[in-house]
Amino acid sequence: MKPSRRDFLKIAGMSTLSLVVPTIISPAWAKEKLTIPGGESLTAKRWAMTIDASKCPAGCVDCITACHGAHNVPDFGNPKDEVKWIWQEKFSAAFPNESHPYLRESQKKLKLPVFCNQCANPPCVRVCPTKSTFQRQDGIVMMDYHRCIGCRLCMAACPYGARSMNYRDPLPFIRKTNPDFPTRTKGVVEKCNFCEERLAMGLKPACVAACKEKALVFGDMENPRSEIRILLEKRFNLRRRASLGTQPQIYYIV
Repeated sequence: MKPSRRDFLKIAGMSTLSLVVPTIISPAWAKEKLTIPGGESLTAKRWAMTIDASKCPAGCVDCITACHGAHNVPDFGNPKDEVKWIWQEKFSAAFPNESHPYLRESQKKLKLPVFCNQCANPPCVRVCPTKSTFQRQDGIVMMDYHRCIGCRLCMAACPYGARSMNYRDPLPFIRKTNPDFPTRTKGVVEKCNFCEERLAMGLKPACVAACKEKALVFGDMENPRSEIRILLEKRFNLRRRASLGTQPQIYYIV
């Protein structure tokens, strides 16, 4: 039996609604703040982080190990399939516009921890067709893994290479699963989330807590009395590719 005109209009209406709904509900996601009943969550108007490169010991990967362990990041064992939340880059790669032949030898050898810059003006949010990438009021750029369709537009839009695609099933490649954080599936993009789940429990990000040298400082950029604001006012700092207008919220003291 052929569908009636009424049936056709119902189907067309539902199809249109499925395209409109993500746009309607995305502001609610952006305003959402995760809280634990009875817990003291950490809050801020604008979360940011500084990395003091002079305090990072050569070969130290404590921040990477802590982050990847806390967030069930798989280790596929090869660069082709690599999924990364924090990784290391040479100074010349992290700051190509600041490099020149007369850099200090120590600066040429310097390796910096890099990750999602939690941009105040994130291009990844603008291009996501399903709104699985969204921004909270406190500036954290979030991922809804259930809504991600793996189109990789966010990866193309990010100028920092901070997003990774699960081209393979990641579950068999997680060394030790953390039951307090969700695992992902094949076809899903992921990245650093500033440990929003730890902030909800009153804890600092895993990378900050793991750094014995206190090279990483995390805090509220809108609070002039916060440790991060006082530090940045005293020390010269750089942001990666700030000229692009993304307003990155990761500051490097070099």
